[in-house]
Amino acid sequence: MHKILISACLVGRRVRFDGRAKTVDDTILDRWRAEERLVVVCPEVAGGLPVPRPPAEIEPGADAEAVLDGAARIRTPQGADVTPFFLSGARAALATAQRHGARIAVLKESSPSCGVHRVHDGTFTGAATPGEGVTARLLRTHGIAAFTEHQLPQAEAHLLALEATEDTNGT
Repeated sequence: MHKILISACLVGRRVRFDGRAKTVDDTILDRWRAEERLVVVCPEVAGGLPVPRPPAEIEPGADAEAVLDGAARIRTPQGADVTPFFLSGARAALATAQRHGARIAVLKESSPSCGVHRVHDGTFTGAATPGEGVTARLLRTHGIAAFTEHQLPQAEAHLLALEATEDTNGT
């Protein structure tokens, strides 16, 4: 049975920058929880950031790949560089996924760590831009499929396809 890495804030843990959760109530998550598939992680907390903490965004015009390559930073509205925490947290999330054999992740959209399709644009105005967070990017480059909290049916379909392929191959 495959484990699924999931953002801690989506399962009710108060780990977001503002000290809140973004709990998702869904029958798919309920089933995965009952099956003990969920591996809960908050990359930002795992990387050493406190709760609450100042918001942070990838610099304007940069992306997660540039952050991972050391060519861009993640900053707070006051300009503090929090990149090392985000990188450490992304590596911790990857290690956790690998340790548990997770090949799927369900992550909080728009986060500079967990955004799958979009992140805030670095201006701290609430505007978003297409792109990934550093954890989502790192997971994806290591073969772990990432989905947002709004894509649970797609994540479930991916999980079923993985398990069907393994059943067919006898693994």
